[in-house]
Amino acid sequence: MKFDMVVKSKSFTSPEFGCRPEEREITEYISKGVINLDKPSGPTSHEIDSWVKRILDLEKSGHGGTLDPKVTGILPVGLDDATRAIQLLLTAPKEYVCLLTFHQDVPEERIREVFAEFTGKIFQLPPVKSAVKRELRTRNIYYSTIYEIEGRDVLFRIGCEAGTYVRTYCHNIGEALGVGAHMAELRRTQVGSFNEKNNLVTLQDVTDAYHFWKEDGDESFLRQAIMPMERAADYLPKIIIKDSAVDAICHGADLACGGIAELADNIQKNDIVAIETLKGELVASGNSLLTSDEILEALYNLQNYVISCKDKPSLCILEEKYLIVRNIKESYPLLEGNWLRISLQTPKNNKLLIRKLKKIIRIFEEKKENNNF
Repeated sequence: MKFDMVVKSKSFTSPEFGCRPEEREITEYISKGVINLDKPSGPTSHEIDSWVKRILDLEKSGHGGTLDPKVTGILPVGLDDATRAIQLLLTAPKEYVCLLTFHQDVPEERIREVFAEFTGKIFQLPPVKSAVKRELRTRNIYYSTIYEIEGRDVLFRIGCEAGTYVRTYCHNIGEALGVGAHMAELRRTQVGSFNEKNNLVTLQDVTDAYHFWKEDGDESFLRQAIMPMERAADYLPKIIIKDSAVDAICHGADLACGGIAELADNIQKNDIVAIETLKGELVASGNSLLTSDEILEALYNLQNYVISCKDKPSLCILEEKYLIVRNIKESYPLLEGNWLRISLQTPKNNKLLIRKLKKIIRIFEEKKENNNF
């Protein structure tokens, strides 16, 4: 999913720290990489993890979204440090191509009617053998497209919320038609931003690429087989932060609006967002407490302003738009035309300062509306 980015504050990044994910040194590139792996039928997802770890001589690896042994298709695998980033895919939407077999003959028209009914919010009870607690829950089916109906077999593509059991979906459709049905074959074609057209590789491809690097010193094939861990967050709305905010975020601090340089234009409250540097490096993920509009409006949030409280006249820059000169009795525009100079007496306490600043901002907004700079 693509999002339009909005610039909140013009910022520049220092070349002395970090680099673009694609430009990492090869050993770091591997340890912070993910593989869009085409899982074969037979082995478990955990066996695939173990084989990848052994092939690339890594300490750890992990997958995003478990597939049953007989199911094929996309299995994103995180390498070393990227195993934490791969967890972002656990809540990512999924897409499958499935072959369903009915136990009795059913008219084609009736099949299409029931498939149409099984879209949107549906109830599901996880199968007896599952990794989650077996209780009734709702899941969202984004679309269900029938490709072909031949006899009792139905080939269809389904896009669904994370945690949807396609096997149960097939069983429920059979029950709704009163004839019974089961899932004959299943292939996963998309997880978040990972799809079959996005560097999909096999275990043999990974093995060959690793040997090209180790034996011939050619790392190009390995860079094709492995992608930066940031790709696991591509389906999430992004918030780009300033260099000055990176260290605080890495030490567990909440992200304040003043540290944001750019953001996606459609963030909603409680949305999971990916937080990245200006170079595109993934820093963290979290739940947004504000919408995109509220974050942009926080330009006027007094908590983000740096205010001087010394006795002598001083300047305060507010989000690169406001200029306040303290201890000057008159208010007048500067020569630049985009700045506002306003008087502010030394406050006795912070509450008084905040009230004065709110009044200042109201004055600025009125001048801004009337183009009176």
